Order: sequence, then C-alpha cells, then structure tokens
Amino acid sequence: MLFGFVTIVVSSIDFAVYKNVAQHKIIILFHWLYSITDTCFPRLPVNKKVWQISGIHCLLYISPSSYYPYFVFWRMIKRLPIFLLAIAITSKVFSQDADFFKPDSIRKEIIAVPISTFLRIDGTMNEPEWKMAKPSPRFIQVEPHQGQPSNFQTDIKVLYNNRYLYVGIFAHDPLGRKAIRATDFMRDFDYLRHDLVALSIDGFNDKRNAMSFATNAYGVQRDLLAFDDLYYDIDWDGLWRVRTVRTDSGWSAEIAIPWQTLRYPKTADSIQNWGFNVYRNRRLTNEISAFSPFPRVFSSLRMDYAGVLKNLQPPPPQTNIRIQPYFLTSYDHYKGYGPGIKTEATNYKVGGEVKWVVNPNAVLDLTTNTDFAQADADLQVNNITQFSVFFPEKRQFFLENASLFGVGIQQESDGSGGSMRYQPFFSRTIGLDSSGNPIPIDVGGRFVYRSSKLNYGIIAMRQRGDSTNPATNFFVGRISENFGNQNRIGALVSIKNTPNGSNIESTIDGFFRLGESHSLNTMVTHSVNTNTGKQGVAGVAQYYYSTNHYKIWWTQSVVTKDFDPEMGFVSRTDVIGTTPGMNWYYRGSLLPFKKILRALEPGFLPEFYYQASTGKFIERDLWFFPIWFNFQSGAYLGAGIVPSFQRLTQPFQPLGVTIPVGDYNFNRQEIWLSSDPSKILNLVGIYTWGTYFDGKLNSADSKLQFAPIPYISVTTEFSRNHFMGVGTPKNNSYVDLYIITGRFALNPRVQLVAFYQRNSFNNSQNYNIRLAWEYEPLSNIYFIYNHGGFTGLQAGTQTEDHVIFKVSYLKQF
Repeated sequence: MLFGFVTIVVSSIDFAVYKNVAQHKIIILFHWLYSITDTCFPRLPVNKKVWQISGIHCLLYISPSSYYPYFVFWRMIKRLPIFLLAIAITSKVFSQDADFFKPDSIRKEIIAVPISTFLRIDGTMNEPEWKMAKPSPRFIQVEPHQGQPSNFQTDIKVLYNNRYLYVGIFAHDPLGRKAIRATDFMRDFDYLRHDLVALSIDGFNDKRNAMSFATNAYGVQRDLLAFDDLYYDIDWDGLWRVRTVRTDSGWSAEIAIPWQTLRYPKTADSIQNWGFNVYRNRRLTNEISAFSPFPRVFSSLRMDYAGVLKNLQPPPPQTNIRIQPYFLTSYDHYKGYGPGIKTEATNYKVGGEVKWVVNPNAVLDLTTNTDFAQADADLQVNNITQFSVFFPEKRQFFLENASLFGVGIQQESDGSGGSMRYQPFFSRTIGLDSSGNPIPIDVGGRFVYRSSKLNYGIIAMRQRGDSTNPATNFFVGRISENFGNQNRIGALVSIKNTPNGSNIESTIDGFFRLGESHSLNTMVTHSVNTNTGKQGVAGVAQYYYSTNHYKIWWTQSVVTKDFDPEMGFVSRTDVIGTTPGMNWYYRGSLLPFKKILRALEPGFLPEFYYQASTGKFIERDLWFFPIWFNFQSGAYLGAGIVPSFQRLTQPFQPLGVTIPVGDYNFNRQEIWLSSDPSKILNLVGIYTWGTYFDGKLNSADSKLQFAPIPYISVTTEFSRNHFMGVGTPKNNSYVDLYIITGRFALNPRVQLVAFYQRNSFNNSQNYNIRLAWEYEPLSNIYFIYNHGGFTGLQAGTQTEDHVIFKVSYLKQF
C-alpha cells in the first residue's frame, strides 16, 4: 500500500478593517491525508501549483506517491481562499458584538448540602432537609433578550446522601397551571413543545462531557449524553427518578439520580466540584433562561460556559453491574406469500443484556439473542432527490455511546452544512436488512473507555444466518484523543465478514475548535472489498463560523465511484461536492412587529457537485431564502427559490417516474411554515412548486398535531407529489403518503402508541399498536401488534400480522 498526501496551505492573510479595529491575521492550514492503493485512482505526475488571489498565497503539492481522481477537486478548492477571506472580514467586523461573549473566568456556583436521610420523591419538596439547601442565583435570559435577568424566577437546590444526588427545582410563574405547555408524554420529548428544566452535569469537570437530565412539568423524562456540544447520545436512558407538582404559582420537580448512574473520577480529595448548568424554557413566552448563561447560538451542553456544583462528597466509584433479561412470545400469520412461507407460527425466546461499569471510565455491555421488538417502527418517506434517505437508529443497545462510534458529517436542522451525509459507521447495518426488517443477532458486546484525554471502544456482533442472508460477523474499533481547547483526532476501523469475503473501512478523523466561533471537522475513509478487490475513498471537511449574527459554513466532500461502506452510510457516491452557505440572524432596530417577530433569518445555501470518475459538472442547486421569520412563539415562516441544474449520466427514477439521461435546468419555489409547536393544535407544512427536470412537480408535506391535554396526542401527516409531464413517457400522476399517529397515556409510565401509514407508491398499508408499561425504572411490559400489507401487480395481495408480548426486568447491583 502506498501513502500520499495533498496539502493546501493558505498563508497569512493581512488586512485592516477601519472601524476601530486593529489589523487582523488569520493562518489557515488545511490538510488531507489519503491512504490508498494502486487500483483506486490513475497515477498523477508530480505537480506543483501556486496562485495568488488578493494577496493570498496558496501552494498545492501532490507527492509522487499520491493519487487523486481528477483535478476537479482542485478547481473547487481554489475558491476556498476567497470564502475564507470573506469569513475573516465578517469575523473582525462583528468581533465587537456584545451579544457574543466568552466563558466567564469566574464561574457561578451552587453549594451542595450533605444529608443523612433519604427523601421521598413526590415533587413537593416539603421535607425539612430542603430548607438546609442554599438557593441559587437568579437565572439569566438566553432568549429572547440575552444577558438580561429572567422574567420568571427559578430556584435550584441540591442535596445528597450516600446513594443519591437530589436536585429540587421550583419554576415560578404568576399564571401557574394556566401557563404550562406540554403536548405529549413521550420519553425524550421534543424540547421545543414543552415547559422544561434541564440539568447538565460534567462529573469530570473537563468542560467537554455532559450528562443531561430534563423533565417537563408532568414528570416526563428526557436524558442524553453529549461531548463538546457536538456529538450526542440522544436516546441514552439513564436510571433516575423525577416527580413533579403543578400549582397556582408555578411548578416544582424533585429529581433523584443514583451515584451509580453518574460518571465521575476517583480522587484523593474527598470533596469534588463538578461542571453544572440548568436551563429552563418557559414555553408560553418561549423564554429560555439559564443558571450560567451562554450565547444563544450554543446550548446548555456547551460545558465551558457552565457553572460549578461545589462541596460534593460522592462515594468512591464502585463496580456497577446492571442486568436486564427478557422473555418474549409471538404469533405470526402470513397470507399470499406462497408455499415457501408458513402461514402461521408461534415462537418464544429469552435473552437479555448485561452492563458492567468496570470503573468511572470503562463500561462493558454484553447482549445475547438480542431483541428490539419495542423499538419505534420507521415511518415511510417518498424521496424525489438523488440523495439516499437516512433513517435514524432507534434500537436502545446501539444508541448508547453512539457519540463515540457515530462520528460523521451531516446537514444541521437549520439547513446549514449541505445535503451530503457521511458516517463511517452506521449501526443500522447490523441486525437489519436494506428494507429495515430485523435479522436475528445471536451475541454481541461493546467495550467503551472514556476519559478527558483518551477515548476508545470496540463493538463485536454475530448476526444469525438464514436462507437469504449468510451468517455475518461485525467488528468496529474506535480510538480518539482529546487535546488543547476542545480538539480531537481519531481513527475508526470496521470489518464486515461473511463466507464470501470481507468489507473493511479505515477512517482518520479530526475536530478542531478554532476559538468560540470557529470549528473544523474532517475525516477520510478508505474502503476495500476482499471478494471483488474494489477499493474507494471518501473524504469530507466541514468548517463552521457561528455567532449570534451569522452562521457561515463550507463543506467539501469527495466520494469515489467504488467507495463501498457496507457498515457505514453515505448519501451519494462518485461525487465531489462543494456546499458553502450562510444564514443571517437579524434582531436589530429595523425589525418590525417585535412583539410578534423574534428574528429575520434569511439564508443562501448553494450546492455544487462534480462526478468524481469523469470530472463532469453534474449538479447545481442555489437554495436562497430571502424571507425567513422566526416568531416569538416559536412559529416560523419562510419562502425561497431553488434554481437547479442537473446532468443525468444515467436514468433517474423518483417514485417510479423514469427521467432519461440529459441536461436539465429547472426552478422551484418553496414555502415553509410552522405554527406555535406547543399549542393544542399545531401545524408544520412545506409546499414546493415549479419545473422539475423536463416537466413540473408540485409537492406538499404537512403535519398536524392535536393535543387537547398532554395525555392525548393525535398527529396526522400527509405527503403528496403531483408529477405533470415528467419523464419518458410523460407522466401525470399523484403519489400520496398518509400517516396517522396516536399517543394515549395514563401517566409517563403507561402509554398506548399506535400509527397507521398508507403509501400509494407501493400500494402498502401498515399499522402498529404498542402498549407499554414501565412498572419499575427501565423495566417494561410490552404488548405489540404489527400489520403489513402490500399489493403488487404480479404477486397480488400479501399481508403479515405479528402479535408480540414481551417482559423485561432491570436489576442494578
């Protein structure tokens, strides 16, 4: 194997901005490292090129042993200095922005008070021990008026004994119960729809790691793990308790977190100080406030802005073992599948998981006969783009520690970063087929070590074979090292092994925090299939500049034709993508109707794509949203245009419509809207219209939720694509997708969830009903009914029904 590298160095850029601003100097170093073999790319001769743009000197050197698909990537990289120069000027002009601030050198403090008794967790905080706790300082607004005192007092008190960390919260509100907003009882609820308080705890006080515990006013839990406010284990479920009470003067919450759930070091000093923050969303006015304030462009998980929880004396970390066995029985009925499939079958199985917290830094998870019957089913999506649809992981075993293994680059919720998605390891490649149907897992394990400097882990799984899929072994190895001010470098290796051969991926990645506002995320992966000998490379670099006024980015991606990440996810192959862009956040004096409007946030999001194997320019999308209003209520309204060019090198078939090879220019218009998402009746909608390749396409997507009380929530979704004169032959058709979801709760621990979806594209009808009872923390009883139906032109009508009963029990030692 030969090694080579392409290095681009942008020399120092000197310029002056004359507005009481001193001369500014930026030094940018952008480095790509490739490890590839002779078959990946044609050999290129030694080439050295220097160019100068506005006083910027850049040097590109390709070593004799390097390989590179074509000079197309170089042509686009030449645009980078101009873009970086614009960022530098913008950064300097707004460096005087008083709204954006660095972490305070004097951190806010809360004093924890030790007690010898155990508290009853009922949300009332009427025990005399709570009077011993010292009240917290007044919260500071993050939204809408950053830096001002909160309009609604929030009191935080912290107690502890030898088993629990207790946190008591009272969220004052003059409107009392009338002010409280909550739309459902779903665990890990949508934080935009609820009144809530959230704790962020950094037990190692390294200003990088965070454990978050949040509750709404009804005691519904939301918890997650975060690293650098960049990577999240959103569906991590910790073992902790909370109860709440709603009164005429606000609402209160009592939280008890076992020391075994928390992660903290074993130190010689018995007294520890932890990074700590609390934020509150008073949803009626959409006011966000925090114990230790942070710029509104960040979140409370940015722990370098956190305060300090002092005077803690936790017990020394001990070995912590958690077992969770289960028993499952099921009845399956199939109709219309032919003689090869049994009409009826009854099955049962047992299995479970073991979690061994070896020490505060190391955790071992083991699983056998793994089952995910209770996981949320995937909702269908009708895709009209050339990008593959990403379905998120929903299975609990793979969700834990996903932030260590699931590094990648993706588009953010505000559209920033570009449409390319690249993730070297994607856990849905294990235990699921390409259609999302489960494949049994016999046995597996995961070991993770985390510290302030070094993180590493491995995953090993054995997937059962059947008549369709051979038995498969999966292995993932990950290591990363933290250094400096929130910087990280790492490597990842994945191996998928079958009797026919192996697919191997090798990745090098890095994340660099270049100050409070600047960050650079990079990675490059080499893949090889031993059975075919094909090899490929994918590389991505993504730069962000984020302040309270601007968000600017540049994402550069390269994915070769033969890149095949069988254990990863990439939205397109054989492509070189350049996706810069900018969102502008304006709240100045010229913004009208400030009692209704919070901000004007227009954006320009261009995307350019070349074909890596030929160097041809194949796609241009100029997303421009001159209108985007965010309202004080959390609603929004946006309007934009998207002039596009696409060169199809092979036929494209969106939703059964065949579009032939050729060059196409078309223009589309879009309207995005959302009402207040916390109201009893709320709506989200997107409507797009205009030309589409050689015809026209009108598309509508809507989501309407009705939640008269938090215990009842019904959501309907409708998607329609109307093709007019598109493709060969000219197609005039409607493709509709209907989804209805209902959630009915007695309390946060007993819930009935059901959904129905019908898709005219593949003539399918599916529904799912799940009754769940969490009879003990993280111990559950499930009753599940699944129905799937499909009508084909040749196979006729096929249906399948599954009835499942499952009991799990969690015991922690």
